[in-house]
Amino acid sequence: MDINVLVPIAQGTEEMEAITIIDMLRRAGVRVTVAGENEIITCSRGVKIIPDVLLDTIDTDLNFDAIILPGGAQGTDNLMKHSILGKMLEHQKSNGKMIAAVCAAPTVLSYFKIFDKGQKITSHPSVKDMLGKYTWINERVVIDGNIITSKGAGTAMEFVLSIIGKLCGDEIADHVAEGIVYR
Repeated sequence: MDINVLVPIAQGTEEMEAITIIDMLRRAGVRVTVAGENEIITCSRGVKIIPDVLLDTIDTDLNFDAIILPGGAQGTDNLMKHSILGKMLEHQKSNGKMIAAVCAAPTVLSYFKIFDKGQKITSHPSVKDMLGKYTWINERVVIDGNIITSKGAGTAMEFVLSIIGKLCGDEIADHVAEGIVYR
């Protein structure tokens, strides 16, 4: 299995979501590249993460099987400042590849005009009003085509397991869930 995923993070990213995404994907055998806006990212609760690469150094034409955005209000605001991320997301969408976002991160997808009109999504309830152009659904995880969204830190494991299921198959998702005693 040769699956490559990009996880962009920025100052103020929600660490529980970022670590859950990175850890569980790696347990599934996925190659995860953590791209940060700085060499050390201080997350929303003070946890520090050292990214694999700097976000602004990534070739926008690289092909990833998925780009997954963790949330955090400040982190998502900071991700919106990186036009290179917008180009990567546009490339991802035009190639029919997966894009996923949790918590406040669907606002990044809205900002870069990644969602289609009427797209079915969810997010943290605090940013729901910022996503009024889309079909906001009050569910823990919403999958609409190649876009997966989720509500927040409390839904992070379910979110990542749905991503693993789509990328690697349900058998691997079940194996990861069993390994962490999720179910």
